Amino acid sequence: MSDQSILRITREIKHIQHNADLSLAVAYKDSDIRDVTAIVLGTPGTPYQFGLFEFSINFGKDYPATPPIVQITTTNGGRCRFGPNLYAGGKVCLSILGTWGGQRGEEWSSAQGLESILISIQSLMSNNPYENEPGYQGAHTPEDQENSQAYIEKIRHETLRLAVIQPLESSLGIQPDGTVKPSESKNASEDDECDDPFEDENDTFFEPFVDLRKRRFLWYFDSYTQAIKEAEPHVRRRQRFKTMPFETEDNCMRGHFNFPELGRRLIRVKEAILKETHKWPMEGLEAKKQEGSLAVSLQSQYEQIVEDFNHRHNFTVDLRLVDGNPFLWELTYFGRPMTQLDGGVFKIKIYLSPRFPDEQPRVVVDTDLFHYRVAKDGTLCYFPQRTEEMRHHVEAILEALEEESPPYDPRTTVNPEASRLFWGSPEDRKNYNRALRRSVQKSVE
Repeated sequence: MSDQSILRITREIKHIQHNADLSLAVAYKDSDIRDVTAIVLGTPGTPYQFGLFEFSINFGKDYPATPPIVQITTTNGGRCRFGPNLYAGGKVCLSILGTWGGQRGEEWSSAQGLESILISIQSLMSNNPYENEPGYQGAHTPEDQENSQAYIEKIRHETLRLAVIQPLESSLGIQPDGTVKPSESKNASEDDECDDPFEDENDTFFEPFVDLRKRRFLWYFDSYTQAIKEAEPHVRRRQRFKTMPFETEDNCMRGHFNFPELGRRLIRVKEAILKETHKWPMEGLEAKKQEGSLAVSLQSQYEQIVEDFNHRHNFTVDLRLVDGNPFLWELTYFGRPMTQLDGGVFKIKIYLSPRFPDEQPRVVVDTDLFHYRVAKDGTLCYFPQRTEEMRHHVEAILEALEEESPPYDPRTTVNPEASRLFWGSPEDRKNYNRALRRSVQKSVE
């Protein structure tokens, strides 16, 4: 592969890694930058919503003259087809990849790249995938409508099971009986909803998105549970998936519904992530005793941030280390005058991992706050400009709380009820403001 090709791949990877697009993430093995792993977030408002679908991307020596080879790896070991263009065997049918016959002008060109491929893949995750299946003639017969709904329901079920829950159970070591033990590989545990345990025959362990999956899970937990609540009345427990006319023996989605069990598994995953989070300060104290460099660095960063607040006479924020532990920060935010938070007092915990910045902080608003950026359990959704410096994290936390006119983006809102009201009708917005002000008033009672 030419130096020019390597430079281009490097540039495209770095662009995605530093981009603010929350739908895409990429990583590569140090041994070969041509071997890329990507995450594509399932499109909001579709049965794929907030699933984290993983893809392998291999660039050939003549890239960008020819497109890379792309395969979906979220397939339950080759047993689950996720739609018209996402085959159980891993094939991604897309005209720009040369794996699907498209219209003139839809072929690959060197002007396209990694980001355009991933965006094109995400566009395949539509709200009615049945209509995109080969052989569908655009009919709207009762049978088509029934099949369409059945297809949506099983994609929603398997998105939760395979693109959300199963990878996290694997990395957290959650067993089928609910017990937890350290995981020794990325293979998913045996699962009572498929015939065989998931097996990954890759000979190289590479799992770059564990922390991303955990953080996104905490963000979208309420949306996942809401999806289950809405889907349960439409299917019976243990009801078999309906086989679609276009599905074949080796390229299908078979199984049965068990939304109640998915709900229980979601809770087990969340409990395991929270337990891990609450252990970080203790692990950090051990690191501090050993005079680890990270503990020293975090202590220094904390002192610099406090000094900067004092220099700027910023009286809306009080920052301290809990029991002097640089791995657990407490931020007290006093609502800024002339804002919706005016008069409120909010306690915020910032948990830092002994592996920071590879594992990002987990931030919890301890004070009840009705806010589209704050989940029901207090998890805060925020976006630092730079992830390796705590100064940027603190700034982003404050910005997330104070913003008053953000553009609508369902990927950044973690309280479904608050989001519905905030971006609803004028009357809905008034109800949102009332609920927010009530929580502000309660914060000082």
